[in-house]
Amino acid sequence: MTDLLYSDTEDDLRAAVRALLADRAGHRAVLDRIETDDPYLPGLWKSLAADIGAAGLLVPEKLGGQGATHREAAVVLEELGGAVTPVPYLTSAVVATETLLALAGGSDAAAELLAGLAGGRTVAVLAVPLTTPPGAEPPYGPGVTGVADAAAADLLLVPRADGLHAVPAAEAVVEPLTPLDLTRPLARVTTDPGTGTRLAGPEASAAAIGRGLLAGAGLLASEQLGLATWCLEETVRHTRERHQFNRPVGSFQALKHRMAQLWLDVVGARAAARAAADALATGAPDAPLTVAVAQAHCSRVAVRAAEECVQLHGGIGMTWEHPAHLALKRAKADQLALGSPGRHQDALAALADLPAPR
Repeated sequence: MTDLLYSDTEDDLRAAVRALLADRAGHRAVLDRIETDDPYLPGLWKSLAADIGAAGLLVPEKLGGQGATHREAAVVLEELGGAVTPVPYLTSAVVATETLLALAGGSDAAAELLAGLAGGRTVAVLAVPLTTPPGAEPPYGPGVTGVADAAAADLLLVPRADGLHAVPAAEAVVEPLTPLDLTRPLARVTTDPGTGTRLAGPEASAAAIGRGLLAGAGLLASEQLGLATWCLEETVRHTRERHQFNRPVGSFQALKHRMAQLWLDVVGARAAARAAADALATGAPDAPLTVAVAQAHCSRVAVRAAEECVQLHGGIGMTWEHPAHLALKRAKADQLALGSPGRHQDALAALADLPAPR
């Protein structure tokens, strides 16, 4: 039977990431930063990616990485999700890294690029819309809209009709868009068809992109889990401290029932997210099905947890000064990222041979 409990190594990694975020990327720091044109906190990526080594968790040691698995990367994303941290971890250390890993065996160029990503020296982004689900054909053409974290990228992995190309960000035009979630910027990316280095042909590129998107969707569930967990814990804390009629508001039966139901939802989301991370880590044949289950469930739980967090905080929950709106905007944006819940439900029905009712 698969053990979905956290290992001692995963707990140690969580403690290191949590301490870093508490020191350098608290909600107050994030709120102050998103009022500028650049939401990324200075120096945070180096500390997380290079000093802790989180960027190379999925990369084998022989290619310059840590030789860990998706389970460890999932722990990092839980902490980043709970803090709503503006770093390109999901896009670079997961999606782009997995895409290159799929090509590393037959492409020396891809293997060389992985060393930079694993060491935290390079941020790479797959130039597809954030909403692209696993299995979907990426858009081809000189311009792509809705690319997440393109503003932070040093390297763009650009799908073209003849294969996947690595294009330096300096040779592309990156036009910022106005996203719902200000902590994960979106942009329109335009590249000249003659730029970049071709990494693989069409078939190998399509398979590599599919692997990257599948890993991204599976581990996005852990980000959503971390976000939902923080919302629940913050709501419980607030309702303990907030008093009405000389009683904590959390002692009122209606609110207790709402938080108890939310706790059950979060527990289910944890099981689904951990199962997806473990399936990716072990290369399980049913990984696509497990990822579809995790995304269909966790995205809805994250949104509901964020909504409850805003509502049960009362008036303060509606203000810009409280971080509840950061969680709600990230949850709503994540609900569409790498495929909507409905898209993953359709994929699940097809994988499990469960036709929709007529």
